[in-house]
This record gives sequence, C-alpha cells and structure tokens, in this order.
Amino acid sequence: MAARAPALMRRSPLPTAAAAGALAVGTLAVVVGAAGAVPIRAGEGPPMQLPVTARWCLGPPASSPCIGLEVPEGERQYAWGLQLRPRLPALRGMWFRFDPPVPARFWMHRTPEPLDMLFVREGRIVAIESASPCPRLPCRSYGPEEPVDGVVELAAGEAARLGLVVGGPARIERLSSGPRRAPAPD
Repeated sequence: MAARAPALMRRSPLPTAAAAGALAVGTLAVVVGAAGAVPIRAGEGPPMQLPVTARWCLGPPASSPCIGLEVPEGERQYAWGLQLRPRLPALRGMWFRFDPPVPARFWMHRTPEPLDMLFVREGRIVAIESASPCPRLPCRSYGPEEPVDGVVELAAGEAARLGLVVGGPARIERLSSGPRRAPAPD
C-alpha cells in the first residue's frame, strides 16, 4: 500500500484487491479498492461489534475450547476492525480473510487494548505478533513478509494462554447457523 491513512485505515491490504490503496485528506480517510472510493471520517460511529460467524476449535469441538470469531465483510469493516473496542473476552476474536493470500500488514491506530495477532496460511500459524496500542501517529505495523490467507486478532496473552504457537494448526470454519448477513454497504 502506498500510504496508510491516519484517520481510520489500519489494515493493509484490503481484502478485495492487492493493488488497493488509501489516501489521507485531513481527518478524512478515503479507502480505495475494487468497489471504488469509500470515505470514512475519524471518530465516525461507535466501535464495530459483529456477530460471531466463524470458530477456531483447538481440538475436537465437543471436548476442546473454540474461539468465537467475528468476520468483517467489505472494506469498511476491514478498516474498522477492533478500533475503539474494549478488551476482548477470553475465547473471542476477529478473523480477517485474504483470498488470494497477501503480505498483510496491520497497525493499531485507535485500538485501545493490546492484541495478539496470529498470521495464518493454509491452516497453519506462520507468525504471532504482540501488538501494542497506538493512540497517535506514526504507528508501527505488524506482520510477516510472507503472504497469509488470514489474520486472527485476540486479546493480548490469549495465544500463550491457549498454547498457540508458530507452526501449530489453525482450523477455522464458518458457522452455518442461520442465513449469512449481507456485508455492510461500503
């Protein structure tokens, strides 16, 4: 991505196009992707809370803990992520999918709580990063150089508490309970 937008865009790349970009104009971030420009103002709306629509079970679902995952859909939800959210409870997270796999770089602007970021590829954890809040720019970015097909964000310390390690399995599945919601308009 050519530039990170300081107002709101915190995830790179966008899910719809590897060539997507963001342009900052004052306190307005313009997210540019396959669907065109999406203006997003800093401080726009409350923190985003999505329903749990996927899970990552750490063994057989009947006898092992499962992490409930919120799954953003569309550029606006990818951009918001966990911004302004209070600490995630145990066994709760957010899963960002990338198809095709991309070298994903995440940052923590306006995310008040530290996170564990687990970068996955083909059902395996390829990197784990401990990410610190960043109240003001510039912010550090997190992520491996190699392409990934997903990133899972958990509360800080959850990866260690659950015994998740680089090279370990990451079996994430969509839940089929009820109809899927349409993505929020971008």
